[in-house]
Amino acid sequence: MKQNTDLGKDQVPILVLKLAVPSMIAQFVTVLYSIIDRMFIGNIPGIGDTALAGVGVCGPIVTLLTSFGTLIGIGGSILMAMRMGAGRRKQAESILAHSFALLVAFSAALTVLFLLTKRQLLLWFGASAATLPYADTYLTIYTAGTFFALMAVGLNYFITCQGFPAAGMITVLIGALTNIVLDPLFIFGFHMDVAGAAIATVIAQFASCCFAFFFLIGKKVPVRITLLRKNIFSPMIVKRILALGISPFLILATDSVILIVLNATLQKYGGAKEGDMLITCATIVQSYMMLITGPMLGISSGTQAILSYNYGAKAVHRVRQAEKDILLLCLCFTTIMFVVSRIVPQAFISIFTSEAELMDLCVWGIHVFTLMIIPLSFQYVFVDGFTALGRSRTALFLSMFRKGDYMLFTLVLPAFFGAQSAFYAQPIADGIAAVMSSAAFLLIFQKHLERRAVA
Repeated sequence: MKQNTDLGKDQVPILVLKLAVPSMIAQFVTVLYSIIDRMFIGNIPGIGDTALAGVGVCGPIVTLLTSFGTLIGIGGSILMAMRMGAGRRKQAESILAHSFALLVAFSAALTVLFLLTKRQLLLWFGASAATLPYADTYLTIYTAGTFFALMAVGLNYFITCQGFPAAGMITVLIGALTNIVLDPLFIFGFHMDVAGAAIATVIAQFASCCFAFFFLIGKKVPVRITLLRKNIFSPMIVKRILALGISPFLILATDSVILIVLNATLQKYGGAKEGDMLITCATIVQSYMMLITGPMLGISSGTQAILSYNYGAKAVHRVRQAEKDILLLCLCFTTIMFVVSRIVPQAFISIFTSEAELMDLCVWGIHVFTLMIIPLSFQYVFVDGFTALGRSRTALFLSMFRKGDYMLFTLVLPAFFGAQSAFYAQPIADGIAAVMSSAAFLLIFQKHLERRAVA
């Protein structure tokens, strides 16, 4: 597979499309096979809706686990792209070696930690007596495969940032196709129900992990994985990787926390009668939102290598042009999805349930959640842009400001307006965040580039 992009010389609009489109497809497919899991689970005879609610409780915990792969993958790949842009190949190799070692260490520690605490976590996160058995089964199996999940996510960033977006897409496609084939076989063919879905997911992640690893030790990539030796271990590199990755990590991790709070809030204010139905609705609506936010993340994070590489090379005019093109692409995508959300949400919901009351509730939930997805483009593009230029503190502040608002409205609204009002926390927080991130961009971004140009 040839390296078909030159981050420092290709025309910027074409370069944005070359990196964004495969990354969007990869993110979409990642979301798709998560949805397929839920689709098959929701259609298990006799237990579908309850099992789906149980897996919905697991969703935030699964996202939290894999977000550690994003922490190291984005942080390390941004730092490596900067060094490659500056022509410092040896430093780039050292950064990849440190990142690989961190992925191994994090996956081992997280596997042990979550296996020991999973049952209590599920109870905290909104599992009821009816949904706990399904949630516990799914999370136990998934957690056992944490190593493959983190490796597949984390290593893929190092493929893309070296100019191989198609290979990065293939990493995800391998896992997705494996999962799509194995899901019905294990769930219905072997009658393994929720356990079958979890096993299929772990095998799919193993397949993606193997492809990414062998690609990064091959001769096609300029910078390959090497083992980290004790005498070259650098705490400073580790600190820098974690500092650059902390903002996207917290975006994903706090998404998980908010979903946990949302589930617990819906269970509390919905009561025994409506709680599980509202959680099932939230699970379906969040699955739909992932079809929007996943590709958005593909656009904003998949193109970070362009910004980082050219920032390292002091080509600030290319950085400025790339940021404009990335924002335009994201706005086009979210506008299309806003329209789609008003026209055909029933078609999506019907793959999970045929119950009329639940379907009506989910249509309303999708309409509410997507009210501010167009302005949300500014938040995604500007926050990831700041991260790509090494301004992790600015990106972190903007991310946490949005999450703080989201958490606040999730907790406060139901206390005054009932359980369903918690759904409005999403568009309110998104609208405020769009204004904040746009203001920060106008005040900071250009000045930061000017300082780099004369450094």
